Amino acid sequence: MKKILISGATGLVGKKIARKLYERGYQVEILVRSKPENSDFRSYIWDYKNGFLEEGALDNTYIFIHLAGASISKRWTESYKKEVYSSRIDSAQFIYEEMQKRKIYPEAVITSSAVGIYGQTTSQQIFTEDDQPANDFLGEVCKDWEEKAFQFHKLGSRVVCIRTSTVLSEKDGALEVLKKPIELNVGAVLGTGEQYFPWIHIDDLVNIYIKAVEDVSMNGAYNASAPDFVNNRELTQKIASHLGKKIWWPNVPKIIIKTALGEMSGLALEGSRISSRKIENAGFKFVYNSLDKALSDVIN
Repeated sequence: MKKILISGATGLVGKKIARKLYERGYQVEILVRSKPENSDFRSYIWDYKNGFLEEGALDNTYIFIHLAGASISKRWTESYKKEVYSSRIDSAQFIYEEMQKRKIYPEAVITSSAVGIYGQTTSQQIFTEDDQPANDFLGEVCKDWEEKAFQFHKLGSRVVCIRTSTVLSEKDGALEVLKKPIELNVGAVLGTGEQYFPWIHIDDLVNIYIKAVEDVSMNGAYNASAPDFVNNRELTQKIASHLGKKIWWPNVPKIIIKTALGEMSGLALEGSRISSRKIENAGFKFVYNSLDKALSDVIN
């Protein structure tokens, strides 16, 4: 069996990717900060901050999938921004150096990235993989994240960067946060409501990773964002409809959100459309190509 090594395999998306790869006959092994009590997968301790990697972790790696990274949903203090950056960029650099030192040459390296590379902005532009990274915090993080991934070319690996939009899943994740105020009858549109909300159903995201593993023609960056463009107003109303609720409250003013969330308020108040054309041209078909279809699955 071909070994696939995954960092971040205990997260929301990582768990599903690991399980699906295992079911497809791959030898799945995972990098962890502490040994799980129960796991179907062989695990190895790693601590990139202190330069520790358990012996045997990289042996015979066919593909490395890098999903590790601190959540961007916590308040962006200066110290936490450093953690967001380090958990992605420094960890990738550590694995690269370890592979180089141990003469490990994976067929492919597949890394998570984010549509945040295009910046926290609302515009009429539909962003494609050819557009330049933004100069804001997330843009810089994603740019450096991908640069660390692309250096694996030096090991002879093909490299795929999956630029992920907000993931909708049946439990945990962003949808829980979006649903809660609506369920409590205090839901409201945020700011102007005109900001777009790029999204993807978790099953489609997992299938993009599976395609990246098995389709050797895939190289470079790919947007993982559903082709259905909706703004915050439409999103809020559709979630309410699927919950059997109504939106009674007026829009939440920007100033309140900025005061509450600080710099990360851009996640709620800004958003542009993201093109899915490249991944679709590569032969990928979205199962959940409309927000209504996705919400029907994850809510109902």
